[in-house]
Amino acid sequence: MQQHPNYGHSPPLHHPVPQHVSTVPQLRSPPLPSSSQPQSGAYGNPYQQGTPANAPNAPNAPNVFGAYGNFMNDPMAAQFVGQVGQNAFKHVEQNVNRWVNFSALKHYFNVSNKYVVNKLFLVLFPWRHKPWSRRQTVGPNGQEGWFLPPRDDINSPDMYIPVMALVTYILLSTLIAGLRGQFQPELLGYTASTAGVVVILEILLLKLGCYFLSISNESQLLDLVAYSGYKFVGIIVTVTIAELMNGGKGTGGWIGWSVFLYAFLANSLFLMRSLRYVLLPESAGGNAHVPMQTDTRTKRNQRTQFLFAYSYLIQFLFMWILSRA
Repeated sequence: MQQHPNYGHSPPLHHPVPQHVSTVPQLRSPPLPSSSQPQSGAYGNPYQQGTPANAPNAPNAPNVFGAYGNFMNDPMAAQFVGQVGQNAFKHVEQNVNRWVNFSALKHYFNVSNKYVVNKLFLVLFPWRHKPWSRRQTVGPNGQEGWFLPPRDDINSPDMYIPVMALVTYILLSTLIAGLRGQFQPELLGYTASTAGVVVILEILLLKLGCYFLSISNESQLLDLVAYSGYKFVGIIVTVTIAELMNGGKGTGGWIGWSVFLYAFLANSLFLMRSLRYVLLPESAGGNAHVPMQTDTRTKRNQRTQFLFAYSYLIQFLFMWILSRA
């Protein structure tokens, strides 16, 4: 008989034995430092509780800034720096005072709550107001013809109302645009730029007219800046009423035009009456604060015409632009 091979017994398996045995190091925590253990490394021992020897605040630490690190610790150096700062501040203040008289500017912000309310009422309802002349008193140095501050004279120009009206106009314009769903971040800067350009152009036109008509006044520039800002009161009233009455359609329509014309006429009459002592100084009647001039009838007529053109024509153009900006 043919015998089948026996598969029950297999040859033994031999596993390879490594020739080079590698030893895996055991990870251990570093020992706690002792007071006698020396410091090593640039940053010291991480377990050290005290301040490293080379820390910036250490008593004997080297100065990272070199020889200039202890400059401010020198009393003479600190005094020198203080004197230089004071001299620089005085120099800047003197140069700024050449263009802006801060002592005179404080006069225009000397207002009270009663004055603000009465002034706003005067700007919007100037029809029956009398008198329009400004009140005077004796100055601090004994000089005559010193104008009273706004809180004591309703006819005195101020800058509090114009500045607040300008800011309110900018915020109101952006608020209305937001209610219409048309607000954009650039709108705030655009509205402020438009209002600023209008005010600057108005001041330049006034100064140019005063130059050609030989009108001089010590406080003329600040007065003109103050009076140029009162138009924003009428513009705010126009924009607010027109927006409420027209159902969000702007200052168009007969309601918007009616409110605009009223605000324009009130502002024009207010400027005509108030600017007489600035643009017509010969009518001051012996005022020592406003220089007196002996003018011919022709020059007086020219000044009157310029005052009318500024109060009506120029104001209509600028108020129309701002109410639709």
